Amino acid sequence: MNNIIKNCTGIILAGGENKRMPVLKAFIKINGEKIIERNLKIMRQLFKEIFIVTNQPELYLYLKTHLLGDVYDIRGPMTGIFTSLLNSSNKWVFVSACDMPFINGELIKYMASKRDNYDAVVPMQKNKIEPLFAFYSKQLMPSMEKAIFSNKTGSKDFLRDKSVKYIFNREIKGIDAKAMSFINLNTLKDMERVQVFKGSSGYKVKKHLNP
Repeated sequence: MNNIIKNCTGIILAGGENKRMPVLKAFIKINGEKIIERNLKIMRQLFKEIFIVTNQPELYLYLKTHLLGDVYDIRGPMTGIFTSLLNSSNKWVFVSACDMPFINGELIKYMASKRDNYDAVVPMQKNKIEPLFAFYSKQLMPSMEKAIFSNKTGSKDFLRDKSVKYIFNREIKGIDAKAMSFINLNTLKDMERVQVFKGSSGYKVKKHLNP
């Protein structure tokens, strides 16, 4: 229990439209283990409360985890983050995407330790922010809701005038040497790049369409 991050809920966003991948990304297997199952295993070591945000809840029921649907019918990660904050019993949420197969628990703990006096903790690599592996505070809810309804959901613009602690490359690589936490699988080329098939159960569309 010493690893539990206080005052924070762990979130997996699984609401993407999956347009560029012929399989459901959360259920891709790496070394025989589905991404969603590996990430949940890590989350359960760090958070007492965990949500999966999805508009296909029937696919995730077997995981026996709290499921949330987007509170507004406005698609995009920011709606999922807002939904998480609205439903969390804690002041903070940690958000990750369901297509990130190598999230690092030690990096998550390090980022959690930097929350004091900030409204978000967000990694930045080579001037590019990583908003889907980040901490967000309920303090952001009013401005986030306004941004959603104004269709201004770009994370970089949204965070520009907020109180954000950025975690830079040097800090990241001290814990996650190859920055594997930020790899996400959007296309078949991404899968090949990280050698998803090597040691996995193989690439068969039907096999991955259902949990």
